[in-house]
Amino acid sequence: MRLWLWICLLLALSGAAWAQDSAQQPPSSSPPPEKQSPAAASDQNGSSAPDPALNEDPAKKTHAPKLAPPRSDRVQVGDLGSDVGQSSSKDTQIDLSPPADDAQAHPQSSSVVAEAEAGISPGGISEFHTWDPHKAAKSMEIGDFYFKRKNYRAAEERYREALHYKDNDAVATLRLAICLEKLGVFDDARVEYETYLKLLPHGPEAEQAQKAIDRLKASATGPGRP
Repeated sequence: MRLWLWICLLLALSGAAWAQDSAQQPPSSSPPPEKQSPAAASDQNGSSAPDPALNEDPAKKTHAPKLAPPRSDRVQVGDLGSDVGQSSSKDTQIDLSPPADDAQAHPQSSSVVAEAEAGISPGGISEFHTWDPHKAAKSMEIGDFYFKRKNYRAAEERYREALHYKDNDAVATLRLAICLEKLGVFDDARVEYETYLKLLPHGPEAEQAQKAIDRLKASATGPGRP
Protein backbone atom coordinates (compact mmCIF):
# COMPACT_ATOMS: atom_id res chain seq x y z
CA MET A 1 0.00 0.00 0.00
CA ARG A 2 2.72 2.44 0.79
CA LEU A 3 4.45 1.71 -2.49
CA TRP A 4 1.37 2.63 -4.49
CA LEU A 5 0.96 5.74 -2.49
CA TRP A 6 4.51 6.79 -3.28
CA ILE A 7 3.99 6.03 -6.99
CA CYS A 8 0.78 8.10 -7.11
CA LEU A 9 2.48 10.96 -5.30
CA LEU A 10 5.39 10.98 -7.76
CA LEU A 11 3.02 10.95 -10.73
CA ALA A 12 1.10 13.85 -9.28
CA LEU A 13 4.26 15.87 -8.68
CA SER A 14 5.60 15.21 -12.19
CA GLY A 15 2.27 16.18 -13.72
CA ALA A 16 2.22 19.46 -11.79
CA ALA A 17 5.80 20.30 -12.88
CA TRP A 18 4.97 19.65 -16.56
CA ALA A 19 1.90 21.88 -16.34
CA GLN A 20 3.98 24.66 -14.79
CA ASP A 21 6.67 24.45 -17.54
CA SER A 22 4.09 24.56 -20.32
CA ALA A 23 2.45 27.62 -18.76
CA GLN A 24 5.79 29.55 -18.69
CA GLN A 25 6.60 28.92 -22.40
CA PRO A 26 5.21 31.69 -24.89
CA PRO A 27 2.64 30.54 -27.35
CA SER A 28 4.03 29.62 -30.75
CA SER A 29 3.27 32.20 -33.46
CA SER A 30 3.38 31.76 -37.17
CA PRO A 31 5.62 34.09 -39.24
CA PRO A 32 3.88 37.17 -40.66
CA PRO A 33 2.73 36.86 -44.20
CA GLU A 34 5.13 38.39 -46.72
CA LYS A 35 4.07 41.47 -48.69
CA GLN A 36 3.07 40.32 -52.06
CA SER A 37 3.64 42.30 -55.20
CA PRO A 38 0.70 43.45 -57.29
CA ALA A 39 1.69 40.94 -59.96
CA ALA A 40 1.67 38.05 -57.46
CA ALA A 41 -1.61 39.24 -56.00
CA SER A 42 -3.08 39.38 -59.47
CA ASP A 43 -1.80 35.87 -60.13
CA GLN A 44 -3.35 34.61 -56.94
CA ASN A 45 -6.64 36.40 -57.48
CA GLY A 46 -6.77 35.39 -61.11
CA SER A 47 -7.23 38.98 -62.35
CA SER A 48 -4.74 41.85 -62.93
CA ALA A 49 -5.22 45.64 -62.44
CA PRO A 50 -4.66 47.77 -65.59
CA ASP A 51 -1.27 49.56 -65.76
CA PRO A 52 -1.63 53.23 -66.94
CA ALA A 53 1.87 53.23 -68.47
CA LEU A 54 1.01 50.24 -70.65
CA ASN A 55 -2.20 51.82 -71.97
CA GLU A 56 -0.49 55.17 -72.90
CA ASP A 57 -0.69 56.21 -76.53
CA PRO A 58 2.70 55.60 -78.22
CA ALA A 59 2.26 58.71 -80.42
CA LYS A 60 1.76 60.98 -77.40
CA LYS A 61 4.71 59.43 -75.64
CA THR A 62 6.98 60.09 -78.66
CA HIS A 63 6.04 63.78 -79.10
CA ALA A 64 5.93 64.73 -75.42
CA PRO A 65 7.34 68.27 -74.89
CA LYS A 66 10.85 68.55 -73.47
CA LEU A 67 10.91 71.03 -70.63
CA ALA A 68 14.68 71.08 -70.24
CA PRO A 69 16.54 73.54 -72.52
CA PRO A 70 18.33 71.79 -75.37
CA ARG A 71 22.10 71.74 -75.46
CA SER A 72 23.80 73.86 -78.07
CA ASP A 73 25.46 70.85 -79.63
CA ARG A 74 22.28 68.75 -79.69
CA VAL A 75 19.67 71.15 -81.02
CA GLN A 76 17.09 69.52 -83.21
CA VAL A 77 15.02 71.33 -85.79
CA GLY A 78 11.85 69.97 -84.28
CA ASP A 79 12.72 71.46 -80.89
CA LEU A 80 12.79 74.99 -82.30
CA GLY A 81 9.21 74.97 -83.55
CA SER A 82 7.80 76.57 -86.64
CA ASP A 83 7.86 80.20 -85.37
CA VAL A 84 11.31 81.22 -86.55
CA GLY A 85 12.39 84.79 -85.67
CA GLN A 86 13.92 87.35 -87.99
CA SER A 87 17.47 86.65 -89.04
CA SER A 88 20.35 89.01 -88.29
CA SER A 89 22.08 88.27 -91.59
CA LYS A 90 22.66 90.74 -94.37
CA ASP A 91 19.20 89.97 -95.74
CA THR A 92 17.87 92.31 -93.03
CA GLN A 93 19.32 95.70 -93.94
CA ILE A 94 18.55 99.26 -92.88
CA ASP A 95 17.30 101.59 -95.55
CA LEU A 96 19.99 104.26 -95.95
CA SER A 97 18.46 106.02 -98.92
CA PRO A 98 17.79 109.78 -98.45
CA PRO A 99 14.24 111.15 -98.10
CA ALA A 100 12.27 111.97 -101.23
CA ASP A 101 12.58 115.77 -100.74
CA ASP A 102 16.26 115.71 -99.72
CA ALA A 103 17.50 117.24 -103.00
CA GLN A 104 15.15 120.22 -102.65
CA ALA A 105 15.56 120.77 -98.92
CA HIS A 106 19.37 120.36 -99.02
CA PRO A 107 20.65 121.25 -102.49
CA GLN A 108 24.31 121.22 -101.37
CA SER A 109 24.18 117.80 -99.72
CA SER A 110 25.43 115.97 -102.81
CA SER A 111 28.59 118.08 -103.01
CA VAL A 112 29.24 117.63 -99.29
CA VAL A 113 28.93 113.86 -99.64
CA ALA A 114 31.27 113.89 -102.64
CA GLU A 115 33.87 115.90 -100.70
CA ALA A 116 33.59 113.54 -97.74
CA GLU A 117 34.14 110.52 -99.99
CA ALA A 118 37.15 112.25 -101.57
CA GLY A 119 38.65 113.04 -98.15
CA ILE A 120 38.13 116.79 -98.41
CA SER A 121 36.55 118.55 -95.46
CA PRO A 122 33.98 121.35 -95.91
CA GLY A 123 35.64 124.62 -96.84
CA GLY A 124 38.30 123.09 -99.08
CA ILE A 125 40.65 121.95 -96.27
CA SER A 126 42.04 118.57 -97.26
CA GLU A 127 44.64 118.10 -94.49
CA PHE A 128 44.55 118.27 -90.71
CA HIS A 129 47.63 118.87 -88.61
CA THR A 130 48.38 116.78 -85.58
CA TRP A 131 48.04 118.73 -82.34
CA ASP A 132 51.08 117.95 -80.20
CA PRO A 133 52.24 120.76 -77.88
CA HIS A 134 55.17 118.68 -76.59
CA LYS A 135 56.67 118.29 -80.06
CA ALA A 136 56.00 121.97 -80.72
CA ALA A 137 57.94 122.99 -77.59
CA LYS A 138 60.84 120.72 -78.60
CA SER A 139 60.94 122.26 -82.07
CA MET A 140 60.91 125.73 -80.52
CA GLU A 141 63.86 124.79 -78.32
CA ILE A 142 65.89 123.55 -81.27
CA GLY A 143 64.90 126.60 -83.32
CA ASP A 144 66.18 128.92 -80.59
CA PHE A 145 69.43 126.93 -80.55
CA TYR A 146 69.96 127.60 -84.27
CA PHE A 147 68.79 131.22 -84.01
CA LYS A 148 71.38 132.06 -81.34
CA ARG A 149 74.06 130.70 -83.69
CA LYS A 150 72.65 132.79 -86.53
CA ASN A 151 71.64 129.73 -88.53
CA TYR A 152 68.38 131.37 -89.57
CA ARG A 153 67.52 128.84 -92.25
CA ALA A 154 67.59 125.93 -89.78
CA ALA A 155 65.76 128.04 -87.18
CA GLU A 156 63.04 128.88 -89.74
CA GLU A 157 62.41 125.19 -90.41
CA ARG A 158 62.11 124.43 -86.71
CA TYR A 159 59.70 127.30 -86.09
CA ARG A 160 57.54 126.17 -88.99
CA GLU A 161 57.63 122.66 -87.54
CA ALA A 162 56.46 124.04 -84.20
CA LEU A 163 53.55 125.75 -85.93
CA HIS A 164 52.74 122.45 -87.63
CA TYR A 165 52.19 120.74 -84.28
CA LYS A 166 50.69 123.82 -82.59
CA ASP A 167 49.16 126.24 -85.02
CA ASN A 168 48.49 129.86 -84.07
CA ASP A 169 51.31 129.87 -81.54
CA ALA A 170 52.16 133.54 -81.08
CA VAL A 171 55.78 133.08 -79.96
CA ALA A 172 56.64 130.72 -82.81
CA THR A 173 54.95 133.09 -85.27
CA LEU A 174 56.98 136.09 -84.07
CA ARG A 175 60.29 134.22 -84.17
CA LEU A 176 59.51 132.92 -87.62
CA ALA A 177 58.88 136.49 -88.76
CA ILE A 178 62.25 137.58 -87.36
CA CYS A 179 64.02 134.71 -89.16
CA LEU A 180 62.34 135.58 -92.45
CA GLU A 181 63.36 139.22 -92.06
CA LYS A 182 66.96 138.14 -91.39
CA LEU A 183 66.85 135.97 -94.51
CA GLY A 184 65.54 138.86 -96.62
CA VAL A 185 62.06 137.39 -97.22
CA PHE A 186 60.37 140.67 -96.29
CA ASP A 187 56.88 140.07 -97.62
CA ASP A 188 56.48 136.79 -95.76
CA ALA A 189 58.06 138.33 -92.68
CA ARG A 190 55.53 141.16 -92.66
CA VAL A 191 52.68 138.64 -92.96
CA GLU A 192 53.97 136.75 -89.92
CA TYR A 193 54.32 140.00 -87.93
CA GLU A 194 50.72 140.90 -88.75
CA THR A 195 49.59 137.40 -87.75
CA TYR A 196 51.26 137.85 -84.38
CA LEU A 197 49.39 141.10 -83.82
CA LYS A 198 46.12 139.36 -84.66
CA LEU A 199 46.86 136.65 -82.13
CA LEU A 200 48.18 138.99 -79.39
CA PRO A 201 47.29 142.59 -80.21
CA HIS A 202 48.48 143.67 -76.76
CA GLY A 203 51.14 141.02 -76.27
CA PRO A 204 54.61 141.63 -74.83
CA GLU A 205 56.16 141.85 -78.34
CA ALA A 206 53.30 143.78 -79.96
CA GLU A 207 55.26 147.04 -80.09
CA GLN A 208 58.28 145.30 -81.65
CA ALA A 209 56.05 143.63 -84.25
CA GLN A 210 54.38 146.92 -85.17
CA LYS A 211 57.77 148.64 -85.60
CA ALA A 212 58.92 145.80 -87.83
CA ILE A 213 55.80 146.12 -89.97
CA ASP A 214 56.32 149.86 -90.36
CA ARG A 215 59.97 149.33 -91.21
CA LEU A 216 59.19 146.71 -93.84
CA LYS A 217 56.48 148.85 -95.39
CA ALA A 218 58.84 151.81 -95.59
CA SER A 219 61.57 149.73 -97.13
CA ALA A 220 59.12 148.32 -99.66
CA THR A 221 58.12 151.81 -100.88
CA GLY A 222 61.64 153.28 -100.62
CA PRO A 223 64.45 153.24 -103.20
CA GLY A 224 66.16 150.26 -101.60
CA ARG A 225 65.82 147.63 -98.92
CA PRO A 226 67.91 147.60 -95.73
